[in-house]
Amino acid sequence: MRLLLSCLLVLLLNACATPQLRGTGDLGLVIERASGHVTLVNTSSRQAYARIEGLGDLSHASAVYSRDGRYAFIFGRDGGLTKIDLLEAKIVKRVMQSGNAIGGSISQDGRIVVAQNYTPGGIKAFDAQTLELLSEVPAEYAPGKLSKVVGLADISGNRFAYALFDGGEIWVSDFSSPKKPTTQRYPAGLQPYDGLVTPDGRYYLAGLFGEDGVALLDLWQPEKGSRKILENYGRGQEKLPVFKMPHLRGWSVAQGKAYLPAIGRHEVLVVDVATWKEVGRIAVRGQPVFVMARPDGRQVWVNFAFPDNGKMDVIDTLAGKVVHAFEPGKGILHMEFAPRGENVWLSARDDHKVLIYNTASFARLGEIPVDNPSGIFFTSRAARIGF
Repeated sequence: MRLLLSCLLVLLLNACATPQLRGTGDLGLVIERASGHVTLVNTSSRQAYARIEGLGDLSHASAVYSRDGRYAFIFGRDGGLTKIDLLEAKIVKRVMQSGNAIGGSISQDGRIVVAQNYTPGGIKAFDAQTLELLSEVPAEYAPGKLSKVVGLADISGNRFAYALFDGGEIWVSDFSSPKKPTTQRYPAGLQPYDGLVTPDGRYYLAGLFGEDGVALLDLWQPEKGSRKILENYGRGQEKLPVFKMPHLRGWSVAQGKAYLPAIGRHEVLVVDVATWKEVGRIAVRGQPVFVMARPDGRQVWVNFAFPDNGKMDVIDTLAGKVVHAFEPGKGILHMEFAPRGENVWLSARDDHKVLIYNTASFARLGEIPVDNPSGIFFTSRAARIGF
């Protein structure tokens, strides 16, 4: 009888217990690239609160969020697409949608999730609620020839812009009718390797690996076709070895200027977005990979390819120069700013830590142990176009 009463008391207490409540606005996740896990974090408390396993190959993974910030969609390198509930800290559903994938995006209305694929080349659209396959667009740039897709970004009108590495084109696919998408094609140049949409959603830019320059498409006036900008950068100069391709999604537009990583060079390019002309170069301590602006645009933080991937440079956009240089850890792969920019989180892969810094004083505020951390993605991305 005593045991029965004890069991009943436990059940009663559990029934009366109030579940822990969280707002999704200060949540995020960190990719563990080697273990198939993600660590869920709170950006206000600066702590981890859960860890989820079973996500497959995360060696080049990325994430996007539902409009309410509750669900994350993880795109794995092995073609896995996983929907995670950040509040319940669990996998909702996982599908294997291709053989080799590299990122994805979510539509403007939040109803469609699109994955971009290397193998087979093309994109696939899924219902964001159920992960049911709705349609696909093979990247067939010539009869029988499929291209790897790179630089996928959501744009207005439930459309997606992306580049074909092998096909040398920019495609824009309209999913207004999710099961019957339509696609427009635009010449880009030789080997576009990544893409970016400007914060206002007007321009799509594709960096070119096979030739000098950047392809630009005005999404407000696509009938004018794409054009090449910065085509003289690097012309006539000796080609330098590239240790890691820069990430265009980490380009920044701040104070009317774009800050771009220079391929293979120890420089950040500065471009006037009104004219798309180069207006400056800023020397940095390595080959830039991510060149990311603080939300207010006053600072641009830069990390680097090997052998300089333990370094960080901070550019003051008003001064137009590096104002802080330090070495926070080993293998700094990614960074993410708190939604209002007071802190920045850095993945130190080889130290198995995420490091948190104050962006005004550059003081280290804390660290979180994470196994082989790489991409850091906060739910503030849910409200940003092309991100």
